[in-house]
Amino acid sequence: MMKFEEARATILDNISLLGTEEVELLDSLGRVAAEDTVAPFNLPPFDNSAMDGYAVRAADCAIGAMLEIHDYVPAGGIAKSALEPGKAIKIMTGAPLPKASDVIVPFEDATEENHAITLNKPVRMGQHIRRAGEDVKSGDTVFTAGTQIRTAEINILASLGAGFVKVYRRPVVAILATGDELIEAGQPLAEGKLYNSNSFMLAAAVREAGGIPLILGIARDNRESLREKMEAGLEADVLITAAGVSVGDRDFVRPMLEELGVKQVFWKIDIKPGKSTAFGMHGRKPVFALPGNPVSAMITFLELVRPAILKMMGRRQVIQPLLTAIMQEDMRNKSGKTFFARVRLEAIGGKLYARSAGHQDTGFQRTVCMANGIAMLPADRNNIKAGEDVAVHFLGGNLNLAEPVAREEEVASGF
Repeated sequence: MMKFEEARATILDNISLLGTEEVELLDSLGRVAAEDTVAPFNLPPFDNSAMDGYAVRAADCAIGAMLEIHDYVPAGGIAKSALEPGKAIKIMTGAPLPKASDVIVPFEDATEENHAITLNKPVRMGQHIRRAGEDVKSGDTVFTAGTQIRTAEINILASLGAGFVKVYRRPVVAILATGDELIEAGQPLAEGKLYNSNSFMLAAAVREAGGIPLILGIARDNRESLREKMEAGLEADVLITAAGVSVGDRDFVRPMLEELGVKQVFWKIDIKPGKSTAFGMHGRKPVFALPGNPVSAMITFLELVRPAILKMMGRRQVIQPLLTAIMQEDMRNKSGKTFFARVRLEAIGGKLYARSAGHQDTGFQRTVCMANGIAMLPADRNNIKAGEDVAVHFLGGNLNLAEPVAREEEVASGF
C-alpha cells in the first residue's frame, strides 16, 4: 500500500501541462499566463501631473510670487504651448506635463484670483510629477509565464493595451458516479436508493479548482453501462470515477478501466479516509478512481486530484500549504494510517487553534459543512493531546467564529 506523500508525488510526476489558448482579457482572470508579458511602452507613457493643480517653473516659485494662468490642461488634453517664464498652467491629475514646467503646485498650496495664482508654500523641484517609465520601462518583463492572473495583473495588462492573453487551457474533467443504488435529483426517493451527490460535489470541486466539469451521469453496476460511460469520459482531459473501486463482487471499475487501456499506476493508499483510491493513465490523460463515500471522495479529491488539475493549468503552487494549529482537545488516530480529520479552525491572539468539527466517521457528511480545515494526523502518532501542534489545511471561510461547532457528545464519539 503506497504512502500518502509517495502517492501524491507519483500523481504529479505523471501530470503534463495542457496546451495554450488566447482568451479575452477579462476571461484570463484566475488563469495562468503561458508566456512572459513584456511592456511595449513605458508606464506612465509620458510625464504627467500627480495632482490637480498648476504646472509651473521652480525658478518662479518664491513664496508670495504671483503667476498668471495662461492655459488649462485636462486629463487627456495637451498644453497649447510650452510654459513661459512667470506663467502657470492649470492642470488636472494624469494630464501630460507641459514643456518647460518642472513643478506641480496643488490647488490647496496656492490662491487663485483674477486668472492668476499666488504661491502660499515653498516648492520642491519635480514635486507631484509622475515621470515616464518610472513604474514600468519599455522592454521590462512585467510578469513571467506561470504567473496566476489576478485583478492586479488584469490592471497592468489593460494598462499595456492587452485585449487578449495567452493562458494555459482549463482541463475538461469528466465525472462518473457508479452504482445501482443511485438516482438523480428530482426523482422520487425509493426505498434502498440514494441521490447522486458525488457528481455534483466533484463537479463543484473541479470548478472551484479552475477546471471545466463534465458530468457523465450514473453508470450502473454492469460492464455495458460502465464501458459506455467510461469511453465517453476518456475523451476528456481527466476522468474521475466515484465508487466501484474496492473488491466487492460488483466493483467493476478497475477491470473496466484496464480493459479500456488505462494503465494502473497504483491502487490503495495508506490513508483514512480514501484507502481504496486508484490512479492510472490513459496515454497522457490522468484517471482517478475515488471511493464512493462522499466524505472520502471529497477528501481524496482535495488532497490528490486538485493538485493534478492545478498543475495541468500551469499553476506553480499546486499543493495547499500546511499550517500549524494548536489542538484544543485530544485527538486519536486509531487507523494506523495518515488520517485526514475534519476540524474547525479559529485564529485567537495571533495563533491558530483546531478542534474537531464533529463525528469523524465518513458517514457523517454534515461534519464537512461544519469544518473549515483538514488536520493531517501522521500514521505513527496514535494520540495528539490538547495543546500539541497539528498540521492543517485551511479550507476557507471565517477563522473567528465563536459558536460551538458540535455537541460535546458528537465530539467525544467521533474518534
